[in-house]
Amino acid sequence: MLHPSYTDLMKVVNQDVEEGSTKIVNSRYSIVMATSKRARQLIDGELPLISTKEDQKPLSTAVQELNEGKLKIIAENTEE
Repeated sequence: MLHPSYTDLMKVVNQDVEEGSTKIVNSRYSIVMATSKRARQLIDGELPLISTKEDQKPLSTAVQELNEGKLKIIAENTEE
């Protein structure tokens, strides 16, 4: 089982969205895609944004970064 849950991760990602506004993430798919993309970046040599254990897997690191608010998901329709 994934800890934290998808629901908890979606709350963290959407916490700064004002009520009535479009949420950044509204599906598990978005969470999975964001964390897998970040895990690939870590595998390719990017440095983690958090302190990690030596044997911690890249996907676990990506989930932890997202949960701690260190990793931000930007909606595809946003121009940045």
